[in-house]
Amino acid sequence: MIKTLLARAHQGHRTLAWPDGPPPELPDRFRGLPAIDAARCPDGCRACADACPTEAVSLSPAGPRVDLGRCLFCPECAEACPEGAISFTRDYRLSVRRREELVFSGEPLPLATSLETELRRLFGRSLRLRQVSAGGCNACEADVNVLSTLVWDVGRFGIQMVASPRHADGLLITGPVTRNMELALRKTWDAVPEPKIVIAVGACAIAGGPFWQSPEQLGGAAAVVPVDLFVPGCPPHPATILDGLLRLLGRLEKDGRVAAR
Repeated sequence: MIKTLLARAHQGHRTLAWPDGPPPELPDRFRGLPAIDAARCPDGCRACADACPTEAVSLSPAGPRVDLGRCLFCPECAEACPEGAISFTRDYRLSVRRREELVFSGEPLPLATSLETELRRLFGRSLRLRQVSAGGCNACEADVNVLSTLVWDVGRFGIQMVASPRHADGLLITGPVTRNMELALRKTWDAVPEPKIVIAVGACAIAGGPFWQSPEQLGGAAAVVPVDLFVPGCPPHPATILDGLLRLLGRLEKDGRVAAR
């Protein structure tokens, strides 16, 4: 017991100070919000769009656009562009409330706003979510699970994953929603008592991800249930997921500061 207490004292406080303190430290390989410099886009060039494996990159008269809901955050488009018109920043803040807001052309991303007043009153300090893996590869599921570990400690915000939809305030969905999971997802949604919310986590749950062309998937959670928060990524970093959840609950201001309680 003494050795355990000494080890604990030596380790110190392991939970992240964020969002009250500095932002989390991200790995070197992390790729976040794209940066688009339309002025550097060569006329008639389609290299970035042709390189994208999910057709997330499209071209408009104003320059390239990236559908963050379809984007796998791979470097293919950036590496294919001969002039470097597309690059990736280290900005992990990606969550939005409406699907169409994920079509990004370089302007500031309209980050998620909080729930309506009554829902925020009900869920702002205590949110219970039933996680549904609707055909995912387990990458998004793993990063959702990381939020419950000592370092992230999502429970300090009153957010908890529960085993039964009847004990939940909403669903957190990962995976492209395969046809085999459609009925299970509908039944799980029906079992959650009103009022309830849905959070789609990852490119698969938003738009089918790398499986977008498969006839055995439905193209994301919104094909089956209404979605209140879209969290892009393949998979999204735990910081991206938690940032979206806190914004949805009104716990973060637009600039990322902790909201007054």
